Amino acid sequence: MEREQIDIIERATDILRELKRGALFTVRTPERVNTMTIGWGMLGIEWRRPIFIAYIRTDRFTHALLDAVDDFTVSMPDPVADDGADRKRAGEILAGCGRTSGRDHDKVAAYGITLVDGRAVASPAVAELPLTLECRIIYRRDQDTSLMPAELRDSIYPAAAPGEPPVVHTALYGEIADAYILR
Repeated sequence: MEREQIDIIERATDILRELKRGALFTVRTPERVNTMTIGWGMLGIEWRRPIFIAYIRTDRFTHALLDAVDDFTVSMPDPVADDGADRKRAGEILAGCGRTSGRDHDKVAAYGITLVDGRAVASPAVAELPLTLECRIIYRRDQDTSLMPAELRDSIYPAAAPGEPPVVHTALYGEIADAYILR
């Protein structure tokens, strides 16, 4: 499969527009590949590096896998080359991966996802969602909900059950090591 390099700054609007519709966040551990649908993220420059920040809830199966990895990929449809059939297939994959947990399912097999080895990272790209950001994790931080307005905190983060840790998001700062469209 060929890769057409993209400039993330030139494609930033496309990337952020697609992210609102959904993207796949994928990690490869020594034992398995897991992917999940995300709809939140940030794209920008920090520490003079191109960065994608993904937010993964601490109660998600993918979060448990993150201790074993130092990279991830973000895959989404290419809005420039969108033809209805590809968009429909991508939507089915995003919906399925958003409904099921990797704890209980092999989502790659269940949804017929085609994995493509990353060039700069161990985590794979997804052929059906060809716009790909390969990211190396350079910083991780759990969100501190005490710093949020109460209305936001209360609407996004449920109160923890007695004796349980609170569920928050971990912000994963990924330096974008490669960005391309699979063709």
